[in-house]
Amino acid sequence: MYTLARRFSLATMIGMFLIIMMGALVTKTDSGLGCGYEWPLCNGKFVPAYTISSMIEYSHRAVTGLVGFLMLATFILVFKSVERKDAKYFVGGAALFTVIQAAMGAFAVVWPQSSAVLALHFGLSLLAFAMTLLLWLTFTKWGDYTVSVAREARHGESMVQPGSAPVAPGFRKFVWFIAVYCYIVVYVGAFVRHTESSGGCTGWPLCNGEVVPTLSGASGIVFFHRLAAAGILICGIILFIMARKNYRHLTNVYNGTKWVLVLLVAQVFSGALVTWSLGHETLFLFTAMIHAVLICALFGFISYLCVVMLSARKPIEKSTAGK
Repeated sequence: MYTLARRFSLATMIGMFLIIMMGALVTKTDSGLGCGYEWPLCNGKFVPAYTISSMIEYSHRAVTGLVGFLMLATFILVFKSVERKDAKYFVGGAALFTVIQAAMGAFAVVWPQSSAVLALHFGLSLLAFAMTLLLWLTFTKWGDYTVSVAREARHGESMVQPGSAPVAPGFRKFVWFIAVYCYIVVYVGAFVRHTESSGGCTGWPLCNGEVVPTLSGASGIVFFHRLAAAGILICGIILFIMARKNYRHLTNVYNGTKWVLVLLVAQVFSGALVTWSLGHETLFLFTAMIHAVLICALFGFISYLCVVMLSARKPIEKSTAGK
């Protein structure tokens, strides 16, 4: 049963990733009302008419329903066969966020919501994905969330004072700050999509040829998103420098900050590609989907670091991943 739980956790994680991608596709192709104002039926039918918008929206609903059943099965299997408390927390959080985001999706169809509320839908899906990712990692060699010391540090001079936490409180708080900040940036990006403000700034890095554009309407929304993205990139650089200076001997801490920075840089440039592809429908859709993929990877790594920071409050102890 433990092996089955591991397989279901992987399937659920992949399913949550597909939900996010398909949700982004629904938004980018304006297919949200492809099934009209009805749920769970699509334009009054179980099998919708073969239009592009209805098939995109209906496929998204179908995958969400399938992943919901996978989530339920995974939840039961984890609580029956896995002893690790963190695995139970992760599967519980994933189930909660899955139910909330699915309900919000249904409500958005039956009772149209404001752009501010719709933007939360993507963020909740991202939280559900992060929880399923952390859950799946508990079944792998990367799932020991305790701080791991590099081999060369183990056999050389100790870099951690006995009885002290391996990571300073300021660094731990900074990681959590970046996680919250990242979620805000993601929300603003979703708000840009749902308000159809992507064209508010033409060109990059300048906005409509100006360093500071008109701070109203679509240009103001996009410009605020760009400022927020620049801010989190700066935070990512500072975090990596701190880790490189003080925590290179802590393998998962240092590698985690390195990948967060790499993905932040990729995310910024993918955002530029989205702007440059405006006016080219197919290219714009492709770059927007790449942008969404990178968001999942980035938030996943930041979530991983957050969990590692929880164990970094205590002195390093030898531990193993597993049940």
